[in-house]
Amino acid sequence: MKDSTSEKLTWKGYLVVASLLFGLFFGAGNLIFPLHLGQLAGKNWLLAAAGFLVTGVLLPLLSVLAVSITRSEGVYDIGKPLGKVFAVVFMVLIHATIGPLFGTPRTATVSFTVGIAPFVPQNAEKVSLLIFSVLFFAAAFAFSYHQNNILSNIGKVLNPLFLGLLFLVFVVAFLNPLGNPQVATVTQAYQHSALVNGFLEGYNTMDALAGLAFGVTVVTAIRGMGFKSSKTISKVVAQSGFVGVSAIGFIYLLLILMGAMSLGRFSVSDNGGVAFNQIVNVYGGVFGQALLALLLTVTCLTTAVGLVAAFAQDFHKHFPKVSYHTWLFLSCFSSFLAANFGLDQIIAWSTPMLMFLYPLSMVLILLSVCSPLFNKDSVVYFFVILFTVVPALGDMVVAFPSVVSQSSFGLAVASLRAHLPLAQMGMSWLVPALIGLAIGLAVHYAKGRSMAVNVES
Repeated sequence: MKDSTSEKLTWKGYLVVASLLFGLFFGAGNLIFPLHLGQLAGKNWLLAAAGFLVTGVLLPLLSVLAVSITRSEGVYDIGKPLGKVFAVVFMVLIHATIGPLFGTPRTATVSFTVGIAPFVPQNAEKVSLLIFSVLFFAAAFAFSYHQNNILSNIGKVLNPLFLGLLFLVFVVAFLNPLGNPQVATVTQAYQHSALVNGFLEGYNTMDALAGLAFGVTVVTAIRGMGFKSSKTISKVVAQSGFVGVSAIGFIYLLLILMGAMSLGRFSVSDNGGVAFNQIVNVYGGVFGQALLALLLTVTCLTTAVGLVAAFAQDFHKHFPKVSYHTWLFLSCFSSFLAANFGLDQIIAWSTPMLMFLYPLSMVLILLSVCSPLFNKDSVVYFFVILFTVVPALGDMVVAFPSVVSQSSFGLAVASLRAHLPLAQMGMSWLVPALIGLAIGLAVHYAKGRSMAVNVES
């Protein structure tokens, strides 16, 4: 195919790429966390949704724009202004978190726990999860084996099936609402801090991290369509990203509202998976449960394909002695092993990593988007990250399970962290990051004036 730098992508082409981005982003957590948020927020669902949309929609969109503006191809390029060592460490941490340690295993455990487990005797759940996870990651391996087919497999095959099933659920739920969301009970945490708690709940989607990691997958797919120019690829990524992420935001609003409506029939559930199970069983019984199993498996599989492919592509690029297919197998196999520890363990240990990595990712995304304003000066990056990383580490320690957070070390960290602004909201990093930004920009402009004076003299 000839170079398409002088051509425009058709509207159908943009929709295909947007569908790819949608399929990569929208996984199990994107279904269950907004639904649970609606139950927690009750009649304050709209305010909580506003906070959730910042971390669940705006940040992923900005991560796509960061890839576009900086003409990056992955996580490594986003961290490169801080040096090659930082870029590699940041890439490994991001991919490990959204990949084989937490994110990718969660795609299998959520689809099993919510969709399949209700059909399985309790004493056979472990064996059933083992068999399901083998088949699940074998399918993910097969769909992502040929890099150039990922766009077709997700954007044209899996995604339309998922959207059709989800649309059916929404039609039934809103034609026959379980309750009035405007009078739904509000849990204590959401009575006065709905916006902030919604913001933090958006961390669980992992989409801001995933947006950085998926960059290489999306760029590879667009190049497979014949676009070679970095400028053209950046434009396609930005425009398609806006369409895909906007669609996710609309679905989030419907899910949050549906969660709030469900309080007319049910009390607040332990998690969104249980809530989804309850809602679907009211409307569809056993058939509804089977539909839910299919719905979750399809959407989780699309995300798993993107995650294992992005992991293999990025690691092969930076460690080329190991082939793409070997990295792909290692990603799938490691995810299979982690999945069999169970959903509760995965969520418990992933939360601390998200409390650490999300602040770093947010500031890097915003710096990348705004980098033309300060000529991508590494000194600005340095001070912002320096002032962000320490409080983020504190947020990570206090978020660990009690074996760490309640140890003498964990309690000492919590005591020091309590003196930082917004610590009680889980955002102790925000004010230090702004201070770092102010210092970094001051040094940047001071260097610029110094250089100008030297030139004149």
